Amino acid sequence: MKLKKLVSGIALTLSASMMTTTALAEDTIKVGVLHSLSGTMAISETTLKDTMLMLIEEQNKKGGLLGKQLEAVVVDPASNWPLFAEKARELIEKEKVDAIFGSWTSVSRKSVLPVIEELDSVFFYPVQYEGEESSKNVFYTGAAPNQQAVPAVDYLMNELGVERWVLAGTDYVYPRTTNKILEAYLKAKGVADEDIMINYTPFGHSDWQSIVADVKKFGAAGKKTAVVSTINGDANVPFYKELGNQGISSEDIPVVAFSVGEEELSGIDTKPLVGHLAAWNYFMSVDAEANDEFIEAWHKYIGNEDRVTNDPMEAHYIGFNMWVEAVKKAGTTDAPAVQDAIIGVAVPNLTGGLATMAPNHHITKPVLIGEIQDDGQFEVVWKTNGTVLGDAWSDFLPGSKDLISDWRAPLACGNYNVKTAKCSGQNF
Repeated sequence: MKLKKLVSGIALTLSASMMTTTALAEDTIKVGVLHSLSGTMAISETTLKDTMLMLIEEQNKKGGLLGKQLEAVVVDPASNWPLFAEKARELIEKEKVDAIFGSWTSVSRKSVLPVIEELDSVFFYPVQYEGEESSKNVFYTGAAPNQQAVPAVDYLMNELGVERWVLAGTDYVYPRTTNKILEAYLKAKGVADEDIMINYTPFGHSDWQSIVADVKKFGAAGKKTAVVSTINGDANVPFYKELGNQGISSEDIPVVAFSVGEEELSGIDTKPLVGHLAAWNYFMSVDAEANDEFIEAWHKYIGNEDRVTNDPMEAHYIGFNMWVEAVKKAGTTDAPAVQDAIIGVAVPNLTGGLATMAPNHHITKPVLIGEIQDDGQFEVVWKTNGTVLGDAWSDFLPGSKDLISDWRAPLACGNYNVKTAKCSGQNF
């Protein structure tokens, strides 16, 4: 009898312990943060981790979400693309996060995508990318090519009279696909094959002497030449230094970059870079009340008034606030409900307007061209009138121009062919 009571007591204790553990687990809403904190992409991604921690902290000060506090779960995929998939699975299956914010490179996003879809989670991707993809589980808060690359080429062509083009990128999917789109676009505009030079280098590339010399030679043909740069990560530092070493100024051969912002410039001497350009949807220098408030909050959180803000930080700001509003609207963090609720959600951006989530899981964004200043900031020299909706599929590639993405019922398709009136059944 005593043994029976003892076993019964142990069972009750274990049961109570399990109930307490479950209650604690359900007491917070977990948010996954999937950014490289080491390796070649840490120069760009560490700041995005800190941005997410700040946004989560601020939301908790407002009372959390659905009556619960938010809990950040941070992992480091270490600029190792297959490890992104492993860490994403860990966040969803082991940590039980309700959404993941992360990645920078497209190769890391491509690594995560099958896991996110298999486990039917929610993933917010905050960096410009090459398009040619649409998933019901992914929300693309960075720029598609029609919100960055194409407008940048139009600016160089129409405003600066550029006739020769160097498409220089890091050797992975984003630069190659973006340059494929840009090459088709340039040729459609009448640019000859011999006036387009394409070059790729590996991640972390450091010896730019011969490549920059080739660019300089290519630009000496008598036609106005520009470099369209999709170089990513810490390779940008020696690239820009070599431009200065070889005396290539922005007046001679302007560079417009899609992956260089305030954060990347904060680590180098910007004097030789003055006048070169970047195309983004946000700059720290934008004069807007929302931007002033964000910068003040960032400096207070990070404890350093010299720290800069940049475009992918704004994308996380927008994406996180959209997720919060979608959860409120759905009344739950369950992925299918959030996926439905978020379409049409509009939240403030940091440039004084609104960002709206479209049925193709891309958002509306203004396009800005900024000129590098000697203090590492950008002076906006051109911008669109209003916002531009991101395209999931390029209008300039034969296999894509007939595709649309619309995740609303009854279509609920990422690549619906308007000519055949069929959905391919795949998301990307």
